[in-house]
Amino acid sequence: MDIEKDYIKLIFGLKLKQVRTQKNLSLFGLAKLTNLSKSYLNEIEKGKKYPKTDKILLLCEHLDVSYDQMVSLKLDNNLAPIGEILKSGILKEIPLELFGIQEADLIDIIANAPAKVNAFISTIIEIAQHYNLSRESFFLAALRSYQEAHSNYFEDLENKVIEFSKSFQINLDSKISIEELQAILTEEYEYKIEEIAFTDQEALGDLRSIYVPKSKTLLLSTEIDTPQRAFILAKEIAYNYLNLSDRLLTFSWIKFDNFDQVLHNFYASYFAGALLLPRQLVVDKINSFLHNEKPNPEEFVALIESFEVSPESFYQRLTNLLPKDFHLKNLFFLRLSHQVGSDVYQIKKELHITNQQEPHANETNEHYCRRWVSVKTIDEAIKQNKPHFFDAQISSYANSGNEYLVFSSATQDPFVHHNIRSISVGILITPAMKKKFKFIEGKPLVKRIVGVTCETCAVQDCLERAAPPIALEQKKRHENTDAVVQQFIAKYS
Repeated sequence: MDIEKDYIKLIFGLKLKQVRTQKNLSLFGLAKLTNLSKSYLNEIEKGKKYPKTDKILLLCEHLDVSYDQMVSLKLDNNLAPIGEILKSGILKEIPLELFGIQEADLIDIIANAPAKVNAFISTIIEIAQHYNLSRESFFLAALRSYQEAHSNYFEDLENKVIEFSKSFQINLDSKISIEELQAILTEEYEYKIEEIAFTDQEALGDLRSIYVPKSKTLLLSTEIDTPQRAFILAKEIAYNYLNLSDRLLTFSWIKFDNFDQVLHNFYASYFAGALLLPRQLVVDKINSFLHNEKPNPEEFVALIESFEVSPESFYQRLTNLLPKDFHLKNLFFLRLSHQVGSDVYQIKKELHITNQQEPHANETNEHYCRRWVSVKTIDEAIKQNKPHFFDAQISSYANSGNEYLVFSSATQDPFVHHNIRSISVGILITPAMKKKFKFIEGKPLVKRIVGVTCETCAVQDCLERAAPPIALEQKKRHENTDAVVQQFIAKYS
């Protein structure tokens, strides 16, 4: 669909409908005045047809408006936000078909209820501005919704990895080596691979790789470790094997030009994760771990390190396989970042499977609960000066009563100096979940009452509290006020 042409047709249709309703004319009445069919006028108002000049003049005559006013693309203030979002091309940038939406359907909705859609769009824009929502953030939010709608498991990409392994004679019963990954890129896809000291250039200090399409050269930072190198090489293979030409050229990403790049970056990352962490091999090792009635933290760290991948890659892979192979579809993934020496902890990445699980990101600068194991692992990694600190706990949320088994690993942030980050996966505790995680009833696991943010937390006498519960107190004041108001209403009714 040509959005530019449809934009012009839709704007004319919106203006025609607005003028007609202002004149208190029905479609039947306008058809009778102009001798144009009601169905034809209906299609114009829905943005499906654009009338010829003689028809526009006829409409202008009977509606008592000027020709210039009708053909102008400028909308009245009450419809301006609709025009802005259509003109911006955002409908063209986001592949609506991923969510089962056709552009034509969306345009029909806009045309049928312009005032309501206008109010909705205005609200979204206001929220976005209030929280400083960038274009990249909007794209990433759309991607998260797509992942969550599929429980973050994509059978077609899993099958592509199997096809690839057969085509390139890769044994998925064991981990693929760096040498194999590099050989595939250089021999099959004619890559040149060079190592560069990115830290020599201050602007490149946070990057790990740059791909130069014209010469098919992959520049790798001399600072990367083996797991990072393996992931970058596997991701480059994915871009080529999946024929994803519209792609990002740096790792980590700097900007997205369009939604396709966001989506293709996800596809390539998923493929790389599935190649480095083969599904059946991971499932077998997790099952073996779960059979241990009294596992210790060192065993889980050993499980991660047996694949020679970063903790983040392993935890991301868990979000693919726990819903599919272990039928645990209520879980969350968090990446928490902390600058050493500060008191700030930020959620940099999150994913929620099935429902909006706890905890979740907050954009109002509230303080995340210091009782989270995600925070504790960061603090302990700094205190004990460990390259990888792992811990687990049962987090019982005071407000909802939900309980989660949360695994968390804290390591140095490979992209930001003097930053520690923790990667966590939380699984909602249910009777079915307890049958799989038999050790959950064991004494070694600590259960802690937690909140989401200090400002909204009702936990009493919390020694770790970083801020008073001002949001909760305000809510209680409003509830008390409302209760008194209801008493007066009842008394004077």
